[in-house]
Amino acid sequence: PMEYNDIYDKDRKRTGRVHLRGTPWRKGEYGLVVCVWVYDGRGHFLLTRRAKGKSFAGTWENSGGAAKAGETSRQAIARELFEETGLKAGKMELFGVFSGPELHYVYPNGDEVSNVDIVYLCRNYDGSLKCQEEEVEELRFFPADALPEYPLHKKERWQFATAKTPVYRDHPNIA
Repeated sequence: PMEYNDIYDKDRKRTGRVHLRGTPWRKGEYGLVVCVWVYDGRGHFLLTRRAKGKSFAGTWENSGGAAKAGETSRQAIARELFEETGLKAGKMELFGVFSGPELHYVYPNGDEVSNVDIVYLCRNYDGSLKCQEEEVEELRFFPADALPEYPLHKKERWQFATAKTPVYRDHPNIA
């Protein structure tokens, strides 16, 4: 089935239009991306290693992905976390809302996208770790003071550094 994403403007407002996944984004259109830092309560964070054949293959990142049209950020991250890791999220708290040039990507095929990332922290979860084979090559908990320097995806390094000085903003899609 075809998958659609809501389109946001530069002010992080939903436009009422949708984007067909896999097609190029227009300049000035933004997609909502959700991410979650899963914390084990013992000083470790869960990272996923992107599968071969994916853009940025082999890089470590937190779980997440694009919100589908009509999904709230919390619905989207609960779905993404379960799909990618097999974990069911309990209570999540807002870690931060991030946008800007650091979240502008040019893919190998030339497509460009600018994202608004809503990032959560999950301390309570159930389930057993299980990789979503087409998306995730490996799952591993890392000590917070020993996250892999490379190949840690640039957005994770930026989120972690930026979150030390809170820059959170309200977002209309947080439910």
